[in-house]
Amino acid sequence: MNKVFSSAADALGGVLHDGMTIAAGGFGLCGIPELLISAIREAGTRDLTIASNNCGVDDFGLGVLLRTKQIKKMISSYVGENAEFMRQYLSGELELEFNPQGTLAERMRAGGAGIAGFYTKTGVGTVVAEGKEHKAFNGETYVLETGIVADLAIIKAWKADTTGNLVFRKTARNFNPPAATCGKICVAEVEEIVPVGSLDPDQIHLPGIYVHRLIQGEHEKRIEQRTTRVAA
Repeated sequence: MNKVFSSAADALGGVLHDGMTIAAGGFGLCGIPELLISAIREAGTRDLTIASNNCGVDDFGLGVLLRTKQIKKMISSYVGENAEFMRQYLSGELELEFNPQGTLAERMRAGGAGIAGFYTKTGVGTVVAEGKEHKAFNGETYVLETGIVADLAIIKAWKADTTGNLVFRKTARNFNPPAATCGKICVAEVEEIVPVGSLDPDQIHLPGIYVHRLIQGEHEKRIEQRTTRVAA
């Protein structure tokens, strides 16, 4: 089966529909599936529920879908640095399900592994745990979190072979692997596609069995934070 598509729009053909749930990889501005996000914007798919560590910034990443008001709900662990996110949430235009970062990553991993739910101590006694089942283990209270299974996963990797085996580079190996596994369909964008057998098996971070479609493209390199130092 040929997994390589010529464009992001082609790779998402027949997959998108209003009201769907999407798991998106990336952390801050690193490892963002920017080409696939742009294709979703152009497709005009609406009422989206998106599970992702954050929602990008105002003009990059998932932030571009906020601008067009295509996102109905975010399942996130970090919501800073995005003025439009704040405006939509405070005005009641955007729903937010807030998760601790490790809990969100584990919810994705659990969904991909076929685990319906798990208990964690993180969030107990806070607003995060309100309305959720609690249970005691060895005298400690835990809260039940459910696994996430998304209609679609969109991720970004550094390199792939034509069967979809992926290699991530540095920090981009963050939410991308768990997001990929929890999607019923996973579409990956990469910087380079190489022939089968070119990748060292010990360096493959995500097996191709999880990846259904691939695109290769040019990507913008953004720096999230600038650090300056004043000479003494």
